[in-house]
Amino acid sequence: MKKLLIVLALSLLGAVAANAQTVYSCQYKSDADVKVYVTEYKSDADLVVYKCGYKSDAQGNKGLWYFVEYKSDAKKKIYFVDYKSDADIVIYFTQYKSDAGWQNKSKLYKME
Repeated sequence: MKKLLIVLALSLLGAVAANAQTVYSCQYKSDADVKVYVTEYKSDADLVVYKCGYKSDAQGNKGLWYFVEYKSDAKKKIYFVDYKSDADIVIYFTQYKSDAGWQNKSKLYKME
């Protein structure tokens, strides 16, 4: 019974880690999964993003991003574009974790 519980616990931890929003900022647009434009205004954003200090804080597709150093460690590879019209999603960086989240849920699938 203990073995079964341990296996289930490890499986759940793995599922949570696999769903984390770990992102890598690409140098080239062609390497990216998603093109991102950063807006100065929260009201213009599809997604409000909070940069997490720890990978364990970046869970789910909720705008809690942890930037990784290596492309292979990322769930999503993003490229920051200069023009809003070139972007797949528009984001706003917030200083508060509680503000993070989707404002335009029709684009949620792009970060899954």
